[in-house]
Amino acid sequence: MKGTMKKILCMAMVAALAISVAACGNGATMKKIEKSGKLVLGTSADYAPYEYHTMINGKDTIVGIDISIAEEISKDLGVQLEIVDMGFDGLLAALNTDKVDIVIAGMNPDEERRKAVDFSKIYYEAKQGVMVRTEDKDKIKSIADLGGKKVGAQLGTVQEKIAKEQIKDADLISLGKIPDLVMELKNKKIDALVVELPVANGYVKNNNDLTLSEITVKEDTGGSAIAVKKGNSDFLKLIDQSLDRLMKDGSIDKFVQEANEMNVTSEGK
Repeated sequence: MKGTMKKILCMAMVAALAISVAACGNGATMKKIEKSGKLVLGTSADYAPYEYHTMINGKDTIVGIDISIAEEISKDLGVQLEIVDMGFDGLLAALNTDKVDIVIAGMNPDEERRKAVDFSKIYYEAKQGVMVRTEDKDKIKSIADLGGKKVGAQLGTVQEKIAKEQIKDADLISLGKIPDLVMELKNKKIDALVVELPVANGYVKNNNDLTLSEITVKEDTGGSAIAVKKGNSDFLKLIDQSLDRLMKDGSIDKFVQEANEMNVTSEGK
C-alpha cells in the first residue's frame, strides 16, 4: 500500500511538473517578441520562389513568397522583421533553442517534424517535380529510368524522402543548398533533381540546359506551413489569423506570382 501511494504521488508530481512547464512555455515567444520589438524569422534563402537572394538597387536582399508572408505577420504584430538565413536542416534546432521565433521555409509539416515543433495551418500547396538536363529529357521519362542513377535532393526535406522511398536503387545525393544541387545537375555530377515545381520552374526559365521531366511523384507532402516552438498556442493563433487574411484577400496568390516573376527577371542571386 505504501509503495502504491508513493507511486501515485510520484505520478502526480510528474503531471504537475508537465503542466507547469507547458504553462511557462505558452506565450513565451510572444513575450520575447513584444519585449524586443522584432520578429526573428529563420529561413533558408536558397529556395526560389519561396525565399532567395537577389540584388535590389545594388543591395543583396532576401525576397520571396515566405518573406512577403513574414512581413505581413510582423505588421500584424506591430513589430519589425529580422531575417536569419541558415541551412534548411538546422532551422528547427534554431527554433527550439530560441535563436529564431518562427520558421518559414516552404516547410512541409510532416509527422516527424510535428514531434519537434507546432505548425500553423497550410498556407500554400505545390506539386513536386523532377528536373533533368534538357539533353536527357527523352532518356529520363519515368521513375524506372532513374533506377541506379544519381538523384539529388535538398538535405532534410520532403523531396529527399520522396527520392529515398519512390526511386528504386537510386544513388541519392543530398546537399544543404538548392543552388549547389542545380550546379551538380548542370555539371553532370547528378542525373536528376527532385524539387517543388515552383522552384523548378524558376530554374528552367533561367537555364535553357535544364528542363522538367515527364516524371510524376506521389503527393503526400501536405503543403507548406509555419513552424513555431511548442507551447505557444496564443502566438500560433495570431499567425493563423494573419494567414486567414492573406489567403482570403488573395495576397498569397499575388505573392506567388510576384516572386516567380522576380525570380525570372532578377539582377542576380
